[in-house]
Amino acid sequence: MTTATTYFELSDTRQAEMHDLYRHLHAHPELSMQETRTAEFILQKLQALGLEAFLCGGTGVVGVLRNGDGPVVGYRADTDGLPMQEDTGLDHASTETGTLADGTAVPVMHGCGHDTHITVALTAAQLLSENQDTWSGTAVFIFQPGEETAAGAKAMVEDGLWDKAPTPEIIYGQHVWPGLAGSVNISSGTAMAMADSWKITVRGRQAHGSQPEQSIDPIVLGAHMVVRIQTIVAREIHPMKNAVVTIGTFHAGLKENIIPATAEFSVNVRTFDIDVRTRVLESLRRIIRAEADASGAPAPLIEEISSFPQCYNDPASADALITELQATLGEDRVNVVPPVMGSEDFGLLAEVLGAPSVYWMFGAFSQERLDAEGDLPGNHSPHFAPDVEPTLSTGVRAALTALLSRMGTSRVRL
Repeated sequence: MTTATTYFELSDTRQAEMHDLYRHLHAHPELSMQETRTAEFILQKLQALGLEAFLCGGTGVVGVLRNGDGPVVGYRADTDGLPMQEDTGLDHASTETGTLADGTAVPVMHGCGHDTHITVALTAAQLLSENQDTWSGTAVFIFQPGEETAAGAKAMVEDGLWDKAPTPEIIYGQHVWPGLAGSVNISSGTAMAMADSWKITVRGRQAHGSQPEQSIDPIVLGAHMVVRIQTIVAREIHPMKNAVVTIGTFHAGLKENIIPATAEFSVNVRTFDIDVRTRVLESLRRIIRAEADASGAPAPLIEEISSFPQCYNDPASADALITELQATLGEDRVNVVPPVMGSEDFGLLAEVLGAPSVYWMFGAFSQERLDAEGDLPGNHSPHFAPDVEPTLSTGVRAALTALLSRMGTSRVRL
């Protein structure tokens, strides 16, 4: 890359178009792996820009922009919404509904900011398409469904993503979060935790509440499991290692004088280290089965709900990008931070190739709003409403900085 500097233009007109795009996407979210209308919308936008575009993994979309010889670089944005009732008061608030896998009708909201991710990726693709004299190579834009359920990256890979699209030498991605707009947070090395979620069905024996001796009470048994599970992190994991074990749901029974036949609870595990993950999951199985055996109950049913891979930032690639982001956004706007316990399936896209990847966060709230309101709602809140600017422009600048750090023929600034 030469030392010459070329500036992309994000004109007032272009910025207004970007804002309209965001508002449209925010108003029309869809549930994980059901993003049919969203996928068709993205497909049409990419084709209008002149990109090769195709569906992959059901409701995933891939856009390929070729511009002569040079590196192949991937950029991923996720596309799904959440089963939440929006409560932001925005003019473009979602009124959409969807249906869960069990048939339950639910409201749907872009409560995790994936609408900003789509907007940023489409705008970056447009600017690259219009400024092809500043870079050379191939940009692969991956619009991934089902991030919230860890189903989307897996579905795209299994559908032959890297047989259908050019193979990138590196994949970048980013996520909006409730920090200062105009800034980014990035880690070198481990960036986010692995996450494993299970549903456990505790099987007992039903009886009348007045005749407990005829029962095997799954509520008492499940309660013992829940309490004993809390000792895994406290007593089985080294104090200098990180792990979180959360019991998120517990359901049992229909009437106060009936000891039910079954109880059901869900558990979520977050870890950074592969060996720690293995130890925690093995301990979970041991405790669940042993408590059932101690109660004389049938073996519990353990079902996997989801499994998120490690999100690991290749240190050399992350350090190089940090330098570029500092040059673009300013050193005071680039925060090098420890990993977070949140999880992502982004890492799988590069992991299956043995390629490096880098993932970072960009802020959602202006300094004025932070000063006025203090703590603001975060991702997965029904009140989560990022400030449109400078959030979107920062996302575009960061995305282009990453892509052009590999493909740029000059130092490009936006």
